[in-house]
Amino acid sequence: MNVIDAMTSRADLVVVEIPGSRGDVLEYIQEHGFSSVPVVKHVDGEEIYRGLVSRDDLIEQPDEDQLALLMREVPTVGADDDLREAAATMVSEKSRRLPVVDGDALVGIVTVTDVIRAIARGEVDGSSEVGPLATRTVNTTYVGTPLPVAEREIGLADVPYAIVLDDDARMAGILTEVDILEVARVVEGEASTGDSIAEQDSEWSWEGIKAIGARYLPTRNVEIPAEETRQFMTEDLVTVTETRTAKEVAQELITNDVEQVPLVSGAELVGIVRDVDLLEGL
Repeated sequence: MNVIDAMTSRADLVVVEIPGSRGDVLEYIQEHGFSSVPVVKHVDGEEIYRGLVSRDDLIEQPDEDQLALLMREVPTVGADDDLREAAATMVSEKSRRLPVVDGDALVGIVTVTDVIRAIARGEVDGSSEVGPLATRTVNTTYVGTPLPVAEREIGLADVPYAIVLDDDARMAGILTEVDILEVARVVEGEASTGDSIAEQDSEWSWEGIKAIGARYLPTRNVEIPAEETRQFMTEDLVTVTETRTAKEVAQELITNDVEQVPLVSGAELVGIVRDVDLLEGL
């Protein structure tokens, strides 16, 4: 199977153009649920591919507003390249999406989700059990954690999620980057930070937490609510066991529109199966 058989073509892509701002990208990501947006520039009437801006870039660079400085270069592939080779590049380069180019022209984009769809449909081998593929180190947070703190935990862990634990250290839900960006707000001018900073009497209001909250001052363009994580997490968790196949888990990921599912043994959390873990099994 080749990249062209799985990719989204240029005609169906939303792109942002240089010059532009983080607000343009955030609007597209929030409205359409995209994880990234390609960046293009018109030169002498021709559209030239320049890079990508992802939801990670928006979170990791809260000070930056210029599109040209937010975008990053990622490896590219050709439409006729083998899809499994593209998947291997995504894994090795830690990139969730690869622009598909012909010279300087953007002809499409292929993503981790595109590969997962191919596994779910049986177009790529998915017979391996997920137990050996699962990640055993799991990022977690607490239901009472203020959302800006949970976001920072996710950023420091360098993963797109946190399993949310209750007072008994049991799974209560999951919080993802998508959940955070859905409630993020672009701030203009010198408006008040409002609830983005912990209250003075809050148990979370020690100096370290207040410093994290300060990342979302209006001068930094993005404000995240400071309410508890429990208000933003997904409670209805889909879980899988070690004997499920990659194809079966891929189908769960696509059906539920998620990028990872907890791995359980009985009621015990023992790991997490990420979509990129399934790519590593190809």
